[in-house]
Amino acid sequence: MKRNYKWVVVGMLWLICFFNYADRQAISSVLPKLEKEFKFDPVQLGFIGSAFTWLYAGGALFAGYLADRYSRKQLILGGCLFWSIVTATTGWCGQLWQFITVRALEGLGETFYFPASMSLMSDYHGKGTRSRALSLHQTSVYFGSIGGSWFAAWLAERYNWRLGFYFFGVAGALLALLLYRFLREPIRGAADRTITIEAKEAVSTELTPLNLRETIAEILRKPSALLLLGAFLCANFVATIFLTWTPKFLVDKFDFKLTLAGLSGSVFINLASACSGPLGGLLADRWAKYFPGGRMAVQALGLLAGAVFVGIVGLTKNVPTLIGSMVVFGLCKGLYDSNIFASMYDVIEPRARATAAGLMNTIGWGGGALGPVAVGFATKYGRHATEVENMSEAIAFGAFVYVAGAVLLLLAAYKFAPRDVLNTIPSV
Repeated sequence: MKRNYKWVVVGMLWLICFFNYADRQAISSVLPKLEKEFKFDPVQLGFIGSAFTWLYAGGALFAGYLADRYSRKQLILGGCLFWSIVTATTGWCGQLWQFITVRALEGLGETFYFPASMSLMSDYHGKGTRSRALSLHQTSVYFGSIGGSWFAAWLAERYNWRLGFYFFGVAGALLALLLYRFLREPIRGAADRTITIEAKEAVSTELTPLNLRETIAEILRKPSALLLLGAFLCANFVATIFLTWTPKFLVDKFDFKLTLAGLSGSVFINLASACSGPLGGLLADRWAKYFPGGRMAVQALGLLAGAVFVGIVGLTKNVPTLIGSMVVFGLCKGLYDSNIFASMYDVIEPRARATAAGLMNTIGWGGGALGPVAVGFATKYGRHATEVENMSEAIAFGAFVYVAGAVLLLLAAYKFAPRDVLNTIPSV
C-alpha cells in the first residue's frame, strides 16, 4: 500500500476534481432553460458564465500562497465542502444577481483546489512519473464536464433544472467528509530529492518556506514560466467559450434537443481529451528525458493542431463535420492539458509550486473569463443579421487565439527551457 499510495492519491483527487468540474459545468447545460424562464439575454447569460471565473481567478494567487505554507489536504477538502454547499444553493436562485453571486462564491471555493492538489501530487510524483500522474488526474476534468453537463441537462429536461445542483452539491459534500480519513499530506519537495541512505533525513524534512517576494521572484525570473502563463491564458480563453456556449450553440444553430446538446457539447470534446491526455503525459515524460522543453513541445503541438478544428467548429453548417471537428479538437486539447502544471513544475522549485499554480489560474482564468462575455457581446452586437451567425464567427475566432498560445510555447520550449529547467533541488 505504501508503495502504491502515490497512485491512490491520484485516484482520490480524481474523484474530488470530478465534482469540481461537474459543479461548475452544470450551469452551462441549463442556460436555455434560464433564458426561457427568466428572460435573460445573451449578455446576461455571458455574465453568469463568467462570474465563476472572475472570483476563481481573483483568489487563485492567494490560494496558492496559502497552499505553499499550510496543509494542502485541509485546503482541498475544506474547499470541496464549501463549493458543494454553494452548488446546492444554486437551485434556490431566481434572479440575475443571485445566479451571479452563487457562481462567484463557487469560484471562490474551487480556487483552492488546483494550487493545492497539483503541489501535493508533485510531492508524490517526481520527474519520472509526474506528467503521467497529472495527466491521469486531468481526465477527471473531462469526465466531470461530461457528467455535469449531461446529468444537469437530463434532469432539467425531464424534471426541473434545479435538481442537478442539489444532487451534485450533496454528493460532493459527502465525498469531502469521507476522504478526510484517507488523504495524507506528503513532505513538501520529497519527490524531487534523491532517496539514498544519506538523504533519508533530508527527505523527511520540510523545505524552508519562501516569503511572498521570494516566491514571486522565483516565478518571474524564468522567461519560460512567463511564456507558459501567456499560453495558459490563450488556451483558457478558448476553453471557457466552449464550456459556456457550446450547449446553446448546438440548440440554436443545429436544433439539438437540450439533453442532447448538453451531452454533445461536452462528451465529444472531453471524451477525446480524456483519451489523448494520458498519451500526452506518457509522450511528455519521454520527451523530457531527451530535451528540457519536451513537455512544452507536446503542449505546443496540441494547440497548433487544435487551432484548425476550433475554426471548423465555429464555421461549419454540417453536423457530421461539426462532430468530427469537436472530436479532433478534443484530442488536441488533451495533449495541451496533460502538461499544464507539469511543464511549469519543470522550471519552478517545490516551495513555490502552489503559488505558481495559483498565478497560472489568476492569469489564465482571469483572462479566460473574458471569453464568454466577448462571445455574448459579439452574438448580440455582431456584424451579421442573426445571432447564430455572430456566435459562429466569434467561436471560430478562437483559432487565432490558439495559434498565439502555440507560438508562446514553442519559444519557451526551444529558446528558454534549456536554461530554465531545474537541474538541482534546493537543500532544506
